[in-house]
Amino acid sequence: MTGLITSALLFIGPAYFANAAPLVLGGGAPLDGGRSLADGRPIFGSHKTVRGVIAGIVVGTLIGLAESLVDSRLAIAGFMIALGAVLGDLLGALVKRRLNVEPGKAFPVLDQLDFILGSVVLGYPFFQVGLTSILLVVVVTPPIHLATNYGAYRLGIKKTRW
Repeated sequence: MTGLITSALLFIGPAYFANAAPLVLGGGAPLDGGRSLADGRPIFGSHKTVRGVIAGIVVGTLIGLAESLVDSRLAIAGFMIALGAVLGDLLGALVKRRLNVEPGKAFPVLDQLDFILGSVVLGYPFFQVGLTSILLVVVVTPPIHLATNYGAYRLGIKKTRW
């Protein structure tokens, strides 16, 4: 049995990488094809791309496969965690568009935790960790997310600090 911090890190590794990969490897055609819902707002917006979604799932899955050397459950759980992270991020974008928040604009808490929610929902059945490990991830993710986004902004990878 792995320790509390090790469990949390193994669980969240694929999600963190799945969430970051579109920033580096994304771009191209918008996932929603530029379409809008009945409210006239984009479904996800121009920042959510086909290439970004694929990159997030592939990179997160590869991290899960690498981590499976430590815990074999991550061979499959890594894919589910990565998929959940990408879907959680898309759900966050959908919510932001419904609230008329433009792509790239900050929406505190949702921006930092949407991908965590998705990864927990889809990944937990395949890689159960304790509630304390999940709470640890929820508490440490917002400052980590903000710091890495600021770093990407300073490096010119992102156009916004958040």
